[in-house]
Amino acid sequence: MSELPNCETLLLERDGGVLHVTLNRPDSRNAMSLAMVRELRAVLTAVRDDESVRALVLRGAGGHFCAGGDIKDMAGARARGIDAYRELNRAFGSLLEEAQRAPLALVAVLEGAVLGGGFGLACVSDIAIAHAEARFGLPETTLGILPAQIAPFVAKRIGLTQARRLALTAARFDGTEALRLGLVHYCEADADAVEGRLAQVLEQIRQCAPRANAATKALLLATENEPLGPLLDSAAEQFAKAVTGEEGAEGTQAFVQKRKPKWAE
Repeated sequence: MSELPNCETLLLERDGGVLHVTLNRPDSRNAMSLAMVRELRAVLTAVRDDESVRALVLRGAGGHFCAGGDIKDMAGARARGIDAYRELNRAFGSLLEEAQRAPLALVAVLEGAVLGGGFGLACVSDIAIAHAEARFGLPETTLGILPAQIAPFVAKRIGLTQARRLALTAARFDGTEALRLGLVHYCEADADAVEGRLAQVLEQIRQCAPRANAATKALLLATENEPLGPLLDSAAEQFAKAVTGEEGAEGTQAFVQKRKPKWAE
């Protein structure tokens, strides 16, 4: 079991094979500070090779997910010039890349404000659960700036035409519309329903073998940029190793014996 970093902007709680990560700056609606970016990246690094962590649940404290970037950090960067802004912005992009590639299931629970950087985090989740009254949006252009690191992930998540509409109007919308757009997978009417859906999703994840899930996620992400023939060749090799490996043997044996595999017990 990996050792988790000490965090000031995050609350971390292990629950069996699930790591619950709560953005914990409720006074600012969990605005994404540079410190929070660094801590999230450290958490992802800590669990990257830890098969005991099957899923990471990301949510926000105080009724909000994340209201975007921290204005105080931006003000501090102003004194250091354009390079500081570039580094600040790119650090968040690195977080999104690392979250996207995390070999475990990333589940986002989206309540209250899901704006800017929070919107970006939603776009790299594997499973997104929204409260119907959550408020989504890309407000950057109303501030005279652009959603620089978020834009590629938004476009891949919901398609270029909808991404253009939302980014160029800064339109706000609720969980029902987020579901229609394909940004989230579930939209629940109240807090109890959100928790019930989360419990259901985590139970489903527990039925899946951790190495098989990690390899499957990497394979799915590779479909975005790798040629089909070489990708299928690589997938066939991975399949053969999985079938003859520890998880494949256990899964097959459990099926024949009509019992749960060890990872699902």
